[in-house]
Amino acid sequence: MTTEHPRPRLIGHRGAPTECPENTLPSFLRALELGADGIELDAHCTRDRVVVIHHDEIPRAKAPRGLERKPIAELTFDELQGFSVEGRALIPTLAEVLAAVKDRADVYVELKGRGIEAAVVAVIRSSPAPHRCSVHSFEHEAVRRALALMPGLAGGILFDHALPDPASALRAVGATAAWPREDLIDAALVDAVHGAGGRVIAWTVNDPKRASLLAALGVDGLCTDRLPVVSKALAS
Repeated sequence: MTTEHPRPRLIGHRGAPTECPENTLPSFLRALELGADGIELDAHCTRDRVVVIHHDEIPRAKAPRGLERKPIAELTFDELQGFSVEGRALIPTLAEVLAAVKDRADVYVELKGRGIEAAVVAVIRSSPAPHRCSVHSFEHEAVRRALALMPGLAGGILFDHALPDPASALRAVGATAAWPREDLIDAALVDAVHGAGGRVIAWTVNDPKRASLLAALGVDGLCTDRLPVVSKALAS
């Protein structure tokens, strides 16, 4: 007998990066237009402790003269405003993104920079829809620290290698979502996480056949660069 599972939530990986520069306001807004249930983004802090959204520690953006190859943590927010992402967008702040998204989608904040938990939590706490926000990271202790700062905030653990006991890894930091690389997911992993009361969010799922298979396994979310393609695969 085939078990029917609810459709996984579709999460725009850094927004809609096949159409707009990733991790920018146009990309996140386009993901919402494409029907995303949530967006995933990467957080760093500037030298003056402004939480900004970008993937790499050293911006992959055209920099003003003299600021090339400097990490975000060594730049002020004002300095960062001179950077141009693909010549089409600025590097946004987390506060700007949350103000734009409001209550229209879940926002999954990856903690990229070191020691940024308090700054990120402060922005989430004062946002229009803090209940729609969560944090996740490869550094699981960073998730634990963030959750300790804001009771009720949801957290997730990222991993790109097999964990011997994913349920224990979740419990160790108080997280409720496992974020495995998509090729690590099988029925046993899904069952283990669900048995612990957690959710499985797969990254990064761009192949429609793989998306359908993961949906059949019962994953709870698919983080993807290709929202229309994955959405169509699940619908069919």
